[in-house]
Amino acid sequence: MTAFFTFNNSIAQTLKQNSIFMVRHSVIFKLKHIKESPEWQAFFIAANKLAGIPGVQKFECLRQTSKKNNFEYGISMEFASNELYEQYTNHPEHVKFVKEYWLKEVVDFLEIDYEPVK
Repeated sequence: MTAFFTFNNSIAQTLKQNSIFMVRHSVIFKLKHIKESPEWQAFFIAANKLAGIPGVQKFECLRQTSKKNNFEYGISMEFASNELYEQYTNHPEHVKFVKEYWLKEVVDFLEIDYEPVK
């Protein structure tokens, strides 16, 4: 256990020294429509366009594989700062996606935003 703590402590120190900051935004969700349906396809076509919003890094649409929960999919992305994340949240393309696809197609979700432990 000591080695684990020491390793993580050294990562935290390196992050502090290099002033690296990052926000990882993840949503894990279940969709109303079945895989490969026209609605499913339209949802993921629209979701993938979010990757083009300024500030978005490491964008991924993912299929959830754990048997420990009932969610089916995930979307994950990173931002270099809280300011860029806030700009993404309020960006017209994101707002449009939420209104036209998310609210209509998602039946359950969990949103998690992370930043490095310091």
